[in-house]
Amino acid sequence: MAELNQDSGKKGKGGKVRSKKNGGKVDLTAMVDLAFLLITFFMLTTSLNKPQAMDVAMPDKNKIKEQQSDELLTADNRSLTILLGSDNKVSWVYGQVARPIEGPTVAGYGADGIRKVLMEKKAYIPRVSGGKDMIVIIRPSDKCTQRNLVDILDEMKIVDVKRYMIGKITPEEVEVLKRDNIYND
Repeated sequence: MAELNQDSGKKGKGGKVRSKKNGGKVDLTAMVDLAFLLITFFMLTTSLNKPQAMDVAMPDKNKIKEQQSDELLTADNRSLTILLGSDNKVSWVYGQVARPIEGPTVAGYGADGIRKVLMEKKAYIPRVSGGKDMIVIIRPSDKCTQRNLVDILDEMKIVDVKRYMIGKITPEEVEVLKRDNIYND
C-alpha cells in the first residue's frame, strides 16, 4: 500500500514544518495474481500443433509366404517404376525396368520434375488400361537420402496416387542409375 508520512511537530529552526518525501509504494500483488491467471488461461485454451504423420499401409507379416519372391507381378501398362538415386535425382520407367514401355528418364523433385510425370501418367494410364488406376513402384537405392524418400512420398500424396509401394532395388536397376550418372558417392 502507498504510505504518506506526515509530521506534526516542529523540527529545527525557523518553525517550518517539512514532511519527509519518500516515493510512494505500490503493492504489486494483485497485478502478479492477474498475470498468473492470464498465463494459466492462455496455456489451457491454446491447442498445440499435433505432429503430422503420413499413413503408410504395411503388409501383414503373418500372411507373407516364405516361397514368395521379391518380384511383384504388375501389369506393365499400369506400372510406373521410380528409382531414387543420389544428388536429388530420380530415374523413372513406365513399365518394368527389364521391359520398359518408356524410359528410363532422369528427373528431379518438384513441380517440373517427377510430379509432372506422375500427373501425366495418372491421366494417361486409365485410358490404356481399361479404367484401372496407376501403380507406382518406388525403389530407393543406398545412395539416396531419407529426405528423398520422404519427398517422393509427399509427391504421391500431392498427386493423389492411390496405389504405390516401396520395394528393394535390384542390381539391374542399380546399373540403370549408374548409366544415368545418378548413383554417385
